[in-house]
Amino acid sequence: MPLCRRVNDRFSAICQQHPGRFAAFAALPLTDLDAAAAELDRAMQLPGMLGAQLPGNFFLTRTDAEAARPLLEAANRNHAVLFIHHGPRPGDAFPKVGGSTDNARRRNGTLDMQASLSSVMVTLSLTDLLAPYPNVTVVVHNLGGNIPYEVERMDHRSLLDTPDEELPSSRFRKAGVYVDCNSFGPRAIEAAVSLYGADRIVCGTDGSAFGVDWTRNALTEARISEEERQLILKGNAAALMARVGRRAEGQRAAA
Repeated sequence: MPLCRRVNDRFSAICQQHPGRFAAFAALPLTDLDAAAAELDRAMQLPGMLGAQLPGNFFLTRTDAEAARPLLEAANRNHAVLFIHHGPRPGDAFPKVGGSTDNARRRNGTLDMQASLSSVMVTLSLTDLLAPYPNVTVVVHNLGGNIPYEVERMDHRSLLDTPDEELPSSRFRKAGVYVDCNSFGPRAIEAAVSLYGADRIVCGTDGSAFGVDWTRNALTEARISEEERQLILKGNAAALMARVGRRAEGQRAAA
């Protein structure tokens, strides 16, 4: 906790030193989720803080996600953004594939990551987990896993197995979970726009370590409208940050 507090205080100071340039996700002590929720409450009062980054393994199933309730409640109180990134909870074995396995980087960095993110999206979008938290904005990286390519099969299986159930494609669209298009090409972005809608995709939330040209070029080449391209490139992220900013301004005015 002391280290997380120092990190978050410094993040906020950087944001204040460069007005309009940076915003930050809080570091949380995830070995103690009540303490983590308390730190999220505190951090969200600091200028420049948007929310927190959480590991995807918290949300692999609806049962797994129960442990994250304190964080979801704190995020809801603070109208926070939660950026969910593929990764382990404290104590999880990680990565799944050892370095001696053939193509270990491809298996861990693409195959397992994308499959895990698909499970995260199923939990977030096809269950009632987020229903009690209308003020939370959730962003999942890497197009939310393989969902844009798998959803047609999901719909088909749903029609065969549970024909009275609303189609998964409709539920993913309605869920309001955002995804980023980090490191994906134009065809993948087109599939994501078709499924989620361009108003649910942000650019580069998790991408600067790879360089920005790949994603910018993919957006340029994607067969989407210019309006959709600008929403993904900057409009959606700007709106997310503005909502958090308005809430923080309101709190300071009330105080």
